[in-house]
Amino acid sequence: MPSSDTTKEISSLLLAALKFAAYKHRRQRRKDLEASPYINHPIEVAEALSRIGGITDLLTLQAAILHDTIEDTETSPQELEDYFGQEVCLLVQELTDDKNLPKQERKRLQVEHAPNLSTRAKLIKLGDKICNVGEITATEPAEWPLQRKLEYLDWAERVVSGCRDCNLELAKHFDAVLKKSRESLV
Repeated sequence: MPSSDTTKEISSLLLAALKFAAYKHRRQRRKDLEASPYINHPIEVAEALSRIGGITDLLTLQAAILHDTIEDTETSPQELEDYFGQEVCLLVQELTDDKNLPKQERKRLQVEHAPNLSTRAKLIKLGDKICNVGEITATEPAEWPLQRKLEYLDWAERVVSGCRDCNLELAKHFDAVLKKSRESLV
């Protein structure tokens, strides 16, 4: 069992990542009908990794919380490294899409790169897709037509096929969430 000092340090480092991500995503909203705060998403990803996947690795959980900061906010890799160290920064960069590329190219590259990601990045990618796919329903995301939802589910399944080997419980949970989302659309 970790010492109370170690537990306190881990808690402090996770809370620092939450505080940083909450600040960076403070003006962003999800695409649901309620336009819920964006920060709920990275929290959900980290929580899924911990609860479903049994992930306790601090760097993985910090990067899960921070996984969209470079891509979706005004956060530079250097800023992330200054606050959280090189390993967390590199992990977040590994998960970051190049927004200068067209959307379809970014999606294609996610499928292509998924099998070559580090184990930690695969875990986060799998957690991210579990959470995103779980939000696809007949009414969510707001304003998405049925065809776009179906295409998203198919694409997410292709991305996850390259990450399945990193954690059996997460892979099984993704399959269940994907099935439920598909059933909700019929």
